[in-house]
Amino acid sequence: MLIKNGPVIPQNTKDDDTTVIKKPEEFDSEDYRMMEKNAKAKKLLYFGLGLDGYTRISKCDSTKDIWDALQVAHEGTNQVKQSRIELLMRKYELFEMGDRETIMDMYTRFTHITNELKSLGKTFSTE
Repeated sequence: MLIKNGPVIPQNTKDDDTTVIKKPEEFDSEDYRMMEKNAKAKKLLYFGLGLDGYTRISKCDSTKDIWDALQVAHEGTNQVKQSRIELLMRKYELFEMGDRETIMDMYTRFTHITNELKSLGKTFSTE
């Protein structure tokens, strides 16, 4: 929930139904619990990355910001994603065995193309 929706910011609701951010001295145990969850989620994302990944997200403030940055870095924007699908579909349609390629190498290359397409949301029938 924190990753998709962003961190929970402790707030109070006034009598006129407006909300204001709580001051630290107004935090209760639930507020601290939610902030701790955000910190843990952030740490998990940090520890799952290498140095290159960390440098991409080191300036992000929340887990949602980190997640969005990683999503763009790995999947790209919708336009980039569509371009990658088109390129891979072209490779898929023109796929053939290379002159000095073994059956295993050819199968590995084919599997790589189809797995990348699946990860981008493109599905295939068993035909």
